[in-house]
Amino acid sequence: MLDRITERLYERLGSRYWLVLAVGQAAVSILVALVTVVILASYYDASTHQVARLATFGSILTAIAIFVASLRTRSAFCAVRAWHDTPAPTATETVSAWETATTLTYRQFRRNSWWINPFVVLPTSAFGVVLFDLEWTDFFVLVLACIVPAVYATVLSYSAGEMLSRPMVGDIAKVLPDDFPFTRLGLPVRKRILLGPSTYTVATALLVASLLGDRSGSDDLVLAVVASVCVGLALSHELSVLLAEAITRPIERVRVAMARVADGDLAARVPVTTSDELGELAHDFNLMARGLEEREQMRAAFGTYVDKEVAALILSGQFPEEGVEVEVSIMFCDVIGFTSYAESAPATAVVATLNRLFSVMVPIVDKHGGHVDKFIGDGLLAVFGAPELFPDHADRAVAAAREIVAAAAALDTGLSVAAGVNTGRVVAGSIGGAGRLNFSVIGDAVNVAARVEAATRQTGDDVLITAATAAMLTTDVPLVSRGSVPLKGKAEPLEVLAPLGPVTAPTA
Repeated sequence: MLDRITERLYERLGSRYWLVLAVGQAAVSILVALVTVVILASYYDASTHQVARLATFGSILTAIAIFVASLRTRSAFCAVRAWHDTPAPTATETVSAWETATTLTYRQFRRNSWWINPFVVLPTSAFGVVLFDLEWTDFFVLVLACIVPAVYATVLSYSAGEMLSRPMVGDIAKVLPDDFPFTRLGLPVRKRILLGPSTYTVATALLVASLLGDRSGSDDLVLAVVASVCVGLALSHELSVLLAEAITRPIERVRVAMARVADGDLAARVPVTTSDELGELAHDFNLMARGLEEREQMRAAFGTYVDKEVAALILSGQFPEEGVEVEVSIMFCDVIGFTSYAESAPATAVVATLNRLFSVMVPIVDKHGGHVDKFIGDGLLAVFGAPELFPDHADRAVAAAREIVAAAAALDTGLSVAAGVNTGRVVAGSIGGAGRLNFSVIGDAVNVAARVEAATRQTGDDVLITAATAAMLTTDVPLVSRGSVPLKGKAEPLEVLAPLGPVTAPTA
């Protein structure tokens, strides 16, 4: 209910919402000041008129102090509102506004607490001495008695300021980048726990001592203050320490484990040591970490069966479903004489030999920036220029083809590899249906690459490329034309060329 009210006020008042912060903090502090005056007056048999005058005096000083403190931090609030009014703030501006909003109250109290309490307590105590016709030594008694309520009012006012700042923080948090650099700038949770219960217990003890004890002057007032401070601190200290340990230690375990996960250690887990909300937090973190670990295992397995660039593209979700038309170079490799070899060799030996060849061929494709589109029996289809667009895709494809042929020959398997390269426009995208998709390239240029590889049987070359590929080369590769050869499925013969000379170095 209160959050809805403050959100509406924040939207309606805009840059004037800082007045709500000031009024809210002042109201809490004035309430404590009024109760304090009533307690002090009860020790000196003061009249209602005197109590009213002292209460008014103390309330005015409190309001002035809070208002001045709010004015000193108004510039920070205006900076947050400036972010709110910016049509399209940058990520850096958003993070800066968030840091300002979340630490607004903390900065206000760090900057002003040292003077606010003396500003209120000292004049109010002096006025009380004059108003109640006390001795000058009683001034120090009144100051001592006001210290506990002043600290209590500071804690309450701080809490009120944070609560009233929620609309600002929530407004920014909606668009805060997930990966922004987080820095702990606010009041630590441990200090909140240690300070809050202790202050509350001491203030409560003072109130009880004033209501139930003797109230006959300064001596009884001093005794009540000293007794309440000693009893309150004695009762609250151990409780505050135990409470701080019980809350902050489990949170710290989760924070450390999250840092390990951020560094890549997905096996990090948090021991579930309680059955409360903190235990639930640890349990949920463990479930999240296990889910991330399983996802990473799936990603690793996915990358084994799918080219790593394609896997990254698919997982990013940025590739259009309808595919894109791009110009690429296609390389088709085939093992010469593999059919006759498979007929005479054991099946296990056939698979082992084929895997041995592919274990050499695939890394070479990767080195040159291509990706393996598919394995076709003893053949391999690789694409250069999609999904990553390389302007020198023809050079990469030719260099990879020549290096694969040389590497396969060096394996001494008794088998050789031939390659054909063609360049043209294709449609690259996800092909399939019913939940089974495959990233591939479709087009006549793919078929031509396969036919060009088959033409090596006619020309006796290890590598053949088309004129379209030769026209796209940016490096000086010696070529010799093998003339126009008929290709299956093509109405007209197609000129093919064979690269000569030493194999070029792998592309970086």
